[in-house]
Amino acid sequence: MNFDELFGHLGQHTVDGLSKGAIYALVALGYTLVYGVLKLINFAHSEVFMVGTFAVLGTWTALGATSNPSVGMMILFLLAGLVAGAVASGATAVGVELIAYRRLRRMNAPPLIFLITAIGLSLVLSEAFGLWQGRLIKGMPTIVEREVLFTIGNTEITNTQLLTIVSALVMMVLLDVFINRTRYGRGVRAVAQNPDTAALMGVNKDRVILLIFLLGGLLAGAAALLYNVRYGNTRFNVGFLLGLKAFTAAVLGGIGNLRGALLGGLLLGVVEVYAATLTQSNWEDVAAFVVLVVVLLFRPTGLLGESLGRARA
Repeated sequence: MNFDELFGHLGQHTVDGLSKGAIYALVALGYTLVYGVLKLINFAHSEVFMVGTFAVLGTWTALGATSNPSVGMMILFLLAGLVAGAVASGATAVGVELIAYRRLRRMNAPPLIFLITAIGLSLVLSEAFGLWQGRLIKGMPTIVEREVLFTIGNTEITNTQLLTIVSALVMMVLLDVFINRTRYGRGVRAVAQNPDTAALMGVNKDRVILLIFLLGGLLAGAAALLYNVRYGNTRFNVGFLLGLKAFTAAVLGGIGNLRGALLGGLLLGVVEVYAATLTQSNWEDVAAFVVLVVVLLFRPTGLLGESLGRARA
């Protein structure tokens, strides 16, 4: 156990963890949106994220992106990547809902069928990209060269860390405002609370469900861009472990709770970095799930626990 390294650079490891956890949080929001309304775990959401990473890579390749571009070109590549990732992931999420889940709902399929379908869709999408793009890691140009912006004590804050954390917080705030302050958000909360009563009040349930899949997909696409900026690579199964951790983050914060997904993601990222520093090994994955089990033993509903249907404007 390397406690000297952990406590000697605690601030640095915390910032690293928050940056890592911000990506988990954005993907976790997609899980929690769908569960909050449908009480369904959409395990295909991890591949929605994966599609976004390839869309960003394809866009940068088409634009002829190279490492260390000028500031103007960097902004262009980031915006183009954001649009491409969000559109691709959003379209994939909507397609999953229209092609698979909507038909199952109309057939009143039991929850187990939804779960098996979600896992099957995840495998199909992953293997399809494995056949199309190959099974090796795909590298990409360094669009944002990592630079230290400022230092607090012995903690260095880089541009990529700040971009990731601030972007995740801004998107979380916008989503929270949308759900709690807009007419469409009221429809989402109404269906989450009581779909039958919401239908009697004139809320189109299918449209609301399509909306939450779209929102989750857009956030996954944004997370894909941030992932590509941070790690600089992708592959056909990149969504598997990250999606599992994002789902863990959603459960940790309180599945169905938007703010809980953000809290769970950030906390999970910090725990992983702390664990990796302490053990100087790959025990970070084990530590993440140990923390989840411990929290759920004492608080089964997660840290915040409030469901989407009980959110208040």
